[in-house]
Amino acid sequence: MPRPGSTPAPDPERRAAGLRLGALAAAVACALVVVATASGFSSQGVRDWVDGFGVVAPLAFIAVSASLTCALFPGPVLAAASGLLFGTALGFPVSLSAATLGACSAFLISRRIGHAPAELLIGPRLRRIRDWIGRRDFVAVLLARIAPGMPFTVVNYAAGLTSVPLRVFAAATALGAAPRAFAYTALGGTFGDWNSPEAIVAVTVLVVMGVVGLVLLRREVRLPSPGAGSSSRDGPTAGPR
Repeated sequence: MPRPGSTPAPDPERRAAGLRLGALAAAVACALVVVATASGFSSQGVRDWVDGFGVVAPLAFIAVSASLTCALFPGPVLAAASGLLFGTALGFPVSLSAATLGACSAFLISRRIGHAPAELLIGPRLRRIRDWIGRRDFVAVLLARIAPGMPFTVVNYAAGLTSVPLRVFAAATALGAAPRAFAYTALGGTFGDWNSPEAIVAVTVLVVMGVVGLVLLRREVRLPSPGAGSSSRDGPTAGPR
């Protein structure tokens, strides 16, 4: 829906925008199906793809994992595969690097292909949410990474439709994803030994992150109502940066 006072997009433009967004969604869905068929969404499957690369295996894993992230491959499975391959000490920075690179790649794909069509198609409520994210940029992305239940891979594409700068998105993603990347990597590296100190620490991190995420989300997210005035710090009259 266009902004107040602007000229509505002609129907052919809206249809073209819808087709463009549909093509992006279809391409991502096809990639997901192909990857799911080839790997079964298993850590062992990902490990088998990378295991024969020798000393360059960490770099190969980062490239493969980043590509799989663009195909909506579950991040915890990728981090666990990194733990299986490299152990926690090396696997954690590899997991975090791969997750951040994959997130930024999906973000750029979405921004390049979907940002302009989304401008023509989103309604007033989604526009308010998107504009709030654009104003809060770093905090909004960080919350999306910390809050439990927020799908990492979907957030990557959704953020590309906002005005959040890439550098801000990358920094907030790296910071917010770090605790869970460590936890899932540690669980992968200690697979089957659930009483090990690393596994206990990993589970503790996941629980703490879930609680912290819920608290921060409740404190920070205050979406304006349609009739809210401009006195609110995140009111609808404040434009995106």
